[in-house]
Amino acid sequence: MNLRDLRYIVAVADLGHFGRAAAACHVSQPTLSGQILKLEEELGVGIFERVGKSIATTAAGEQILDHARRAIAAADDLLACAKARRDPMVGPLRLGVIPTLGPYLTPFILPRAREAMPATPLLLVEDLTARLIEPVVSGRLDAAIIASDPETDALESTALFDEPFFLALPEDHPLSRRAGVDAAEIDPQRLLLLADGHCLRDQALDLCQHPDLGEDAMADMRATSLQTLLHMAAAGYGMTLAPSLALLDARSLPGGLTARRLDGPHASRRVRLISRRTNPRRPAIAALAELIRGSVPKDAVEPSE
Repeated sequence: MNLRDLRYIVAVADLGHFGRAAAACHVSQPTLSGQILKLEEELGVGIFERVGKSIATTAAGEQILDHARRAIAAADDLLACAKARRDPMVGPLRLGVIPTLGPYLTPFILPRAREAMPATPLLLVEDLTARLIEPVVSGRLDAAIIASDPETDALESTALFDEPFFLALPEDHPLSRRAGVDAAEIDPQRLLLLADGHCLRDQALDLCQHPDLGEDAMADMRATSLQTLLHMAAAGYGMTLAPSLALLDARSLPGGLTARRLDGPHASRRVRLISRRTNPRRPAIAALAELIRGSVPKDAVEPSE
């Protein structure tokens, strides 16, 4: 058994195909298949089985893959640690970011990062929170910018800033005449939500604290992007929640919409940078955290306590 074989089985599990896994590992398919077969014979259990034209992981294979991922992460950490001892600021930093932050935050941090950290290029992955946490834990990402508690002791969470919420609503709506809107005044039947999996959706539910919000009529109208929700609101389908950074560009609000700051509990979200406690690139991650804090417009966010 060796790390190369463990990388082979992880590639097959991730890609669901022997041919694509072989290409990703830069070997021929017979070589990859043969090595996996030898590993299965050595372990005495099957890791994969064919179901029609697809590949399925056996119950034993699931457990083996968990150990394999940890072993690969540990080996990668060993190599990264050696490199980091030479200079932790040299080499790409793999950074995840959630979709309701990525388009609005990265224009501020990418140019500054390229200038201030030229030896540490950022490799970005945009995805939902739940799909960013595991890659950070396993070492496939060095860090991720999220807006909720990662809820795992395996990760360290560094507060970056608090981002206020605004209510985007039609200009002729009665609430638009207020300087601020209390969450209790929002009609849950008119609130447009992002699809399941977006932390902004969960935060909207927490903010409104309405017991049957998820079952209301507007729950059948969900989008996977904040910009789509804003266009739905502009078309008269309701109103939606928008974080402050998304509203900095005057063009971000479609015609006929205005935005009012929300007041009360849960009226902002805490943006965090998460990373593994054992990551040898910690100096680079700490430098990135400071760069982000110094890059965001001070009139759009608030310092985290």
